Amino acid sequence: MDWFTASGYWLSRLVLQRALAALYLVAFLVAANQFRALLGERGILPIPRFLERTPFRRSPSVFHLHYSDRFFAAVAWTGALLSAAVVAGAADAVPLWASMLMWAALWALYLSIVNVGQVWYGFGWESLLLEAGFLAVFLGNERAAPPVLVLWLMRWLLFRVEFGAGLIKLRGDRCWRDLTCLYYHHETQPMPGPLSWFFHHLPKSLHRVEVAANHGAQLVVPVLLFTPQPIATAAGCAVVLTQLWLVLSGNFSWLNWLAIVLAFSAIDGDLAAGLLPLPEPPALPSAPGWYEGVVLAATALVLALSHRPARNLLSRRQLMNYSFDSLHLVNTYGAFGSVNRVRHEVVVEGTDEPHLTPATVWKEYAFKGKPGDPRRLPPQVAPYHLRLDWMMWFAGISASYAFPWFEPFVARLLDNDPATLKLLRTNPFPDAPPTHVRALLYRYRFTDWSELRRTGAWWERTLVREYLPPVIRAKPR
Repeated sequence: MDWFTASGYWLSRLVLQRALAALYLVAFLVAANQFRALLGERGILPIPRFLERTPFRRSPSVFHLHYSDRFFAAVAWTGALLSAAVVAGAADAVPLWASMLMWAALWALYLSIVNVGQVWYGFGWESLLLEAGFLAVFLGNERAAPPVLVLWLMRWLLFRVEFGAGLIKLRGDRCWRDLTCLYYHHETQPMPGPLSWFFHHLPKSLHRVEVAANHGAQLVVPVLLFTPQPIATAAGCAVVLTQLWLVLSGNFSWLNWLAIVLAFSAIDGDLAAGLLPLPEPPALPSAPGWYEGVVLAATALVLALSHRPARNLLSRRQLMNYSFDSLHLVNTYGAFGSVNRVRHEVVVEGTDEPHLTPATVWKEYAFKGKPGDPRRLPPQVAPYHLRLDWMMWFAGISASYAFPWFEPFVARLLDNDPATLKLLRTNPFPDAPPTHVRALLYRYRFTDWSELRRTGAWWERTLVREYLPPVIRAKPR
């Protein structure tokens, strides 16, 4: 079938697949490095306890067959090694069917992790990676030209990411409609980056232009992804540019990078070759009949499952970052339907004094990414994902977000648990566990230029109240 493939997108497919495999690699490394403290047998929210109350049909995962920390590590590192192999070109060096199996294995391994990850994996970019990874199974390799249907499905996915985010803003916080949300966003976003302070201090008139441009980027540009070339290529490039702007202004794990990757499904490689010194396109053979049948079946499945996400886009009660099926095949997305005006941070402290007095000296635990020391410039973290730091941001918004993980986290600090301390930047009690741990709630705001020059502090913080009273280590049962 001549219409089935689009050989001009060979370069777009190459970039898309290698970059997607790199994001898979990051995701598996995050899982391997953080799971013991968060989800392990002695973790804050142990997977074995979750599996006891959750049937397979609600959270399909290989861990329903067996769980141990060693087995989880094997799954995560297998995924990391396989991802690295695909980045290096292994999926293009094998037969088409073997390449599809490699992509299917990446999807299945990460699905197994996400479906037991509980609140630590409740972010929209987990489903986005899985949905993009599922479509990549059918994108083929150098043994066949890129299938048109899968390229269109990837544009459909990008459309839902961008258009859904645009609609949730217009339907949500009033500040998106009066163009003032960026007066607050850079200061109150979950994890500011090293340039967020500077973005926050841009003129308010420019912030209003940014919001208006964001509406165009999320409500107009996504529609153009489905138009003929070269308009679709221009729309894809517009997505890349706007997402890079977001990359510079904050840390959003691999969300922005994955949107950039998906934008290549709309960029025509032949057009790019006319502007850039690129190699000649390879001679791609026709797709085998069995492959065409598999792609047609996958397309029909995705279209059938798209009914509820599409209806959600049109609903006044639009859901944000929601999976309609346990395999995360077709999901709904969105971000920042509301913007916080004030930033609250939970600061965790400990002391090694046996008895508390008004003169007790408390020492602060420093986190790797979230704001703590006012003099520390927010670091660049993304596309890596610091799961504990992100949940601490939610805990600062409301104590309800701290259930059920915050108290077990504090209990592990009282034990000087090595796996938990590995998630932190510093441990103020390296020799012996603290006798007491408490948490305070502070209001944080960015300093201005004069305060920065005078104090060297990027943040100014004010105590709001006690968040968690001092607690001691529980006696062994």
